[in-house]
Formats: sequence, C-alpha cells, structure tokens
Amino acid sequence: MSLNSDQSPHKSITEAEIIREACISAAREGFMDASISGLCHEGAVEAAISAIQNLDLTKVLASKKDQ
Repeated sequence: MSLNSDQSPHKSITEAEIIREACISAAREGFMDASISGLCHEGAVEAAISAIQNLDLTKVLASKKDQ
C-alpha cells in the first residue's frame, strides 16, 4: 500500500492495523482447521500462510469501514 497525497498517515496506520488483524485471524483459523483435519505441524503452518495469501484485502477494508 502506498501513501497517496490525499491519504493521511493516520488513515494508513489504521488500515495497516485492520489488515494485520485480518492476517492474524486468517492464520489462526487456517492453522486450526488444518490441525483438526490431521495435518502435521508443518502442513498446518503452510495452511495458515495460504490463508493469509488468499485474503481479499479490499473486502477486509470495506467490511471494517462499513462498521
């Protein structure tokens, strides 16, 4: 995400915090789902990383702005 001239630094920090929370949540859910499915630790970590990679950040930011 780049800082646009029409975007305040505070807004960028807030968006970054929203994205960080979404990444942590996705990783936890991906790891838990994989662990429950019987994957080994390494497989569960890979599933957590994949969950982060598959996040739709536009949707994450839009849903937080609607609240």
